[in-house]
Amino acid sequence: MIAAYVARRLALAGVMLFGLVCLTFVIANVAPSDPAALAAGPDAGRSQIEQARRDYGLDKPLHEQFLRYVGDLAQGEFGRSVATGRSVGRDLARYFPATLELCLVAMSIGLVVGIPLGMLSALFKDRWLDHVTRIFAVSGIALPPFWFGLLLQLGFATWLGWLPTSGRLGVATEPPEPITGMLLLDSLLRGDAALFWESAGYIILPALVLSLPCLASILRVNRSEMVECLRADYITAARAHGTVPWRLVAVHALKNAMLPTLAIIGLRWGWMMSSTVLVETVFDWPGTGLYAVSSAIAGDFKPVMGVTLIVGLNFMLANLVVDLLYGVLDPRLRDA
Repeated sequence: MIAAYVARRLALAGVMLFGLVCLTFVIANVAPSDPAALAAGPDAGRSQIEQARRDYGLDKPLHEQFLRYVGDLAQGEFGRSVATGRSVGRDLARYFPATLELCLVAMSIGLVVGIPLGMLSALFKDRWLDHVTRIFAVSGIALPPFWFGLLLQLGFATWLGWLPTSGRLGVATEPPEPITGMLLLDSLLRGDAALFWESAGYIILPALVLSLPCLASILRVNRSEMVECLRADYITAARAHGTVPWRLVAVHALKNAMLPTLAIIGLRWGWMMSSTVLVETVFDWPGTGLYAVSSAIAGDFKPVMGVTLIVGLNFMLANLVVDLLYGVLDPRLRDA
C-alpha cells in the first residue's frame, strides 16, 4: 500500500517535470531576443550571426531542438551560455549551493519561530499575545521584501554597524575549498569556528528578509488549525481522561494541525526559491537569483531556463516530500 502511494506521487511529479521542461523550451523560443546575435557579438555581420546559429543548433527545426534539449537535460547538461560561453550546468553547480543555504536558513527561521508562535497564539486566543502575533503575521505577508531588505541594511549595517550589507564573506577572507558549497555547513565540517560566525553574520539579514512571509504564513495557518483542533471532541475526551496539558497540545492537537501547515511549508519553499531573485539582488548574494537576473538583462536565456528548471524541480521535490509526510501523519490518505 505504501509503495503504491509513493509510486503515484512519483509518477505525478514526473508528469509535472516534463510539463515544466516543455514550458521553459516554449518560453525560450518565443522570447524576442536572438541568442545567435548575442553569441556573435554586437559588431557581428549577418554571416557571423548565421554561423553562430548553426554552431548552437538554432537553425534546426523546433522538434529537433526540443529532442536535443531533452536529451541534454537527461545527461545533466543545461546547455552553454551564449553570453559567456560557459557551461550553464557548471554555473548552476557554483551558484545553487548559495541559494540553497539561504533558503534552508530562512525556512529554519520560519519553522522554529512560526510553529511555536502559532501554538501560543491559539492557546492564548483573543488575548494580547494573540493580537500581537496576528498583527505580525499580516505585516510579514504585506511588507515588500526589497523594501524590508533595504530597511534592515540601513538599520543594522549602516546606522548600527552590527552586520555587513552584502556578499557571503568579507573581501579579505579567502573562500575555502568547497565541500558542499554551503559555507555554514562547510565551516562546521572543517571545524573552522571563525569562518562559521563570519558567514553567519553575512547570511542573517537576507535570511530574515526571505523568511518573513514564510514565517507569517506558517504562523497564521498553524494558529487557525490549532484553534480548531483544541475545540475538537477528541481533545475534550483526552482532557477528561486526565491527559496532561502539554501532551494535549504538543502531541494530540499539533499532529493534526500540522497537516495544513505542511502544505503551506511546501508552497512557501517553492516561493522562497523563486523570490531569491529580489533578495539576492538587494544583498548582492551570489546565488541563482542574481545569476538569473544578470543573464536576463543580457538577453541570455539558457541560464534563465536552467534556473527555472532548478527552482521548479525543488518546488516539486518539496511537494513530493509534503505528500509523503501527509501519508505518514494521516494513513487514510495512502488509500486515496
